[in-house]
Amino acid sequence: MNVGILTGGGDCPGLNAVIRAIVYKGIKHYDDNILGIYKGWKGLLDGGKIVPITVEEVTNILNLGGTILKTSRTNPFKHKDGLKIIQKNIKKYKLDAVIAIGGEDTLGVAAKLHKAKVKVIGIPKTIDNDVDGTDQTFGFDTAVNIATEAIDRIRSTAESHNRVFIVEVMGRHAGWLAVEAGIAGGADMILVPEYPIDLDEVVTSIVKRHARGEEFSIIVVAEGAALKKGSKEKTYFTVEAEADEFGHVRLGGIAYTLSKIIHEKTGYDCRNVILGHIQRGGTPTAYDRVLSTRYGIHAIDSVHKNKFGSLVALKGTKIVTTPLVQAMKRIKTIDSEYYKIAEVFFG
Repeated sequence: MNVGILTGGGDCPGLNAVIRAIVYKGIKHYDDNILGIYKGWKGLLDGGKIVPITVEEVTNILNLGGTILKTSRTNPFKHKDGLKIIQKNIKKYKLDAVIAIGGEDTLGVAAKLHKAKVKVIGIPKTIDNDVDGTDQTFGFDTAVNIATEAIDRIRSTAESHNRVFIVEVMGRHAGWLAVEAGIAGGADMILVPEYPIDLDEVVTSIVKRHARGEEFSIIVVAEGAALKKGSKEKTYFTVEAEADEFGHVRLGGIAYTLSKIIHEKTGYDCRNVILGHIQRGGTPTAYDRVLSTRYGIHAIDSVHKNKFGSLVALKGTKIVTTPLVQAMKRIKTIDSEYYKIAEVFFG
């Protein structure tokens, strides 16, 4: 079979491990021709670089961050005749199947293509861990470890100078990264998109800590967190207003605003740290390397079992397939029970 692979959306630790696993098993076990589709959906849209990948090319990429296939935030359905062009290029390159590796946007396109009879399999990646249908996306564990290490380092300075630090992590719709890194890093408060921020509660909590003699605080906030309605400040915080092809604007800056407000209301020395792209770059953890490898193996197996329209997913300790269209119906967000675990340590 001729199987195409693409990676879409933001880069993520573990992408190369997935590619490696698909190529190894596809070629060695099934005698497939594996073709790399460069720059995500853009590659299938413009028919640019779609070339065979050999085992030799992926032998030493397991530990590499990023993606050898490059990526883009391209939405074919925002381009004129996008669907027809993709179907034409699939036929042109004689692709029997396409394996799409990505987050909610990339997989959302895959789900629509499946409805249009394109033979596609999805693999969930994102450091936000917000893809429904799977217990965990690869890349998440690496991001949590990076953010936790950053919080540990910031704690030293916060305690030495009696400062309040607001650490901004990624997380557009869901606060998985903020909560897990916050718990692991011993944060004094964690603010997430699922629960609007009450500024008075935040300030009161910090003041109480100082009154107890705890003269420093660390607050972890997800970039997509919002203030409660009625606040004098704007609700969401963006770097720029222009949206990408999936309708997303670049978020960021809430840590700066919170730092400013807390300083004005308390007089405490406040600083903000935005971790940004550091969270999703670099070498994947051992856990993400193994999870990515398992996803890649299961994906190529699913191609040969004709399980098209499926998302490769982690359920408990097993890798399974679940309907892609069903998984794309909603974002996986934190429930109240999970968040209450973090709240035990607030203030």
